Amino acid sequence: MLHIASLHIYPVKGLHALSLEQLELETWGPLNDRRWLVVTPEGEFLTQRTMSAMARIAAHPSQTGVTLKHADGTEHVVPYPVGKERDVRVWVDTVRGCDAGDEVAEWLSAHLGRACRLVFMAEPRTARQRNWQGQDYPVSFADEFPVLLCTEASLADLNTRLAMPVPMARFRPNLVVTGASAWEEDAWVRLSVGDVELRLVKPCSRCVVTTIDQDTGGMPEPGQPLKALAGFRRASGGVMFGQNALVEKPGMIRVGDEVRVIERSV
Repeated sequence: MLHIASLHIYPVKGLHALSLEQLELETWGPLNDRRWLVVTPEGEFLTQRTMSAMARIAAHPSQTGVTLKHADGTEHVVPYPVGKERDVRVWVDTVRGCDAGDEVAEWLSAHLGRACRLVFMAEPRTARQRNWQGQDYPVSFADEFPVLLCTEASLADLNTRLAMPVPMARFRPNLVVTGASAWEEDAWVRLSVGDVELRLVKPCSRCVVTTIDQDTGGMPEPGQPLKALAGFRRASGGVMFGQNALVEKPGMIRVGDEVRVIERSV
């Protein structure tokens, strides 16, 4: 049987993960996931792809905003911004976001070593719309899709090919499933977890972030696990690990919930 092994969100895109015991899924993605975005002063999004130091900052959402906590022990409380909207860029999309102000911009800039600002997506249901094979869907500041799902078995198989095994945190999933066979998720099309229904639409192409230790921001074994993955998981769109998903029926998911495959491609 398949079950949910762990659940994760990334309140500020590119910062450290937050693990949860339960997760509310909206059509645009997990509640509180990637609603905040670090950008250059010009509005271009920033992630660990170019600033691995982002891994050392965690973000904890609250009813009034978010608290940023650096690994050095310092923290900064950020209230939800009002007004001050501006255009920001996430890949090819131009999105409206609310600027969180100069104080947090200075705090982030000092910790990341470059000028940057923080913006908030006030209404993810309408702020950013994307399309996959004719289906429109909303999404937060996530790269492309609302949800990323990975399996413990596929990570275990990958780790047999590595001199230094890597943890699941390197792949920054929202949902981690246990009980599957390695790479079984490639054939999943629709899943149900409690009242939630997901449609898996596309394997996830992986980048340099997988080489970054999510606690230290360092690269323990430069190039890995991407090099190992490239040896057997390369496709036309890149080197694949995990599955991107759309939320067809929102609801609550909890660690330990049974995962049912209701449609397969083969």
